[in-house]
Amino acid sequence: MNENLLFTANKPCGISCNKFLSQIKKKYGIKKAGYSGTLDVNASGVLIIAFGQYTKLFRFLKKTPKKYTAVLWLGAKSESLDAELIENITELKPFDLNEIHQAAAKLIGQIKYIPPKFSAKRINGKRAYDLARAGKEFELKEITTEVFSFKIKNYEHPFVTFEAEVSEGGYIRSLGAILAASLGIEGCLKSLQRESEGEFKYENEKPLLITNFLDLEENFYEGKKEDLLLGRVLQKEQFKKSNFGEYFVVTDNFLSVVKIDQNGVDYILNKIEI
Repeated sequence: MNENLLFTANKPCGISCNKFLSQIKKKYGIKKAGYSGTLDVNASGVLIIAFGQYTKLFRFLKKTPKKYTAVLWLGAKSESLDAELIENITELKPFDLNEIHQAAAKLIGQIKYIPPKFSAKRINGKRAYDLARAGKEFELKEITTEVFSFKIKNYEHPFVTFEAEVSEGGYIRSLGAILAASLGIEGCLKSLQRESEGEFKYENEKPLLITNFLDLEENFYEGKKEDLLLGRVLQKEQFKKSNFGEYFVVTDNFLSVVKIDQNGVDYILNKIEI
């Protein structure tokens, strides 16, 4: 029986991705499962789930851009940049909506910033948020995020609802803080929801056809199919496309990922049942 499966789940607010995955595994009676794209405990929304061998394919999925809806609390100071660790709330006069739109427009493009210390970044093998909660001192390196769009959806003082589309690895909490700082104040996220990851949207955990979501070009092996199924040495001349690159190949009900370069053909993954 093929236990490989790919779908999107809707992670609720207030639960870690690991705990949510445990619930998913129990629900489906599956042992081997994984997720892609960690969401904060206080964030909700689309989480890509894979069972079985499909967990090996996360790095090949079309997951960009990532689309989020967030509510920014103007005047709220929080070390975690969300509502978890609010230290102080400053009462502010309402802003002119045009001023907020102008500040938001400056966020489109490549943005450099330091990720939140309360994040899933790893420092010497440990999660940054674990170190931060333990009061440990550490530094995070500056990262660059591509912001494809940043739109103000609603403003009811002191809350600004915005929608952002970003590249993989972007931190919406940081973008919210940058927006607040451009207005000359502090701010943190009151809520955060991921709407989609690339072409992945929440569809009631409907099974997805893996080949429709691979960020790889399909290739065709024109030699004996047993060569692929048995993991034999392959020649690039036996492929329909011999340009250098990574490809997925379907043989019978199995999927392989191969790399073609100046040295020939290498298997990246082989014989994944689909």
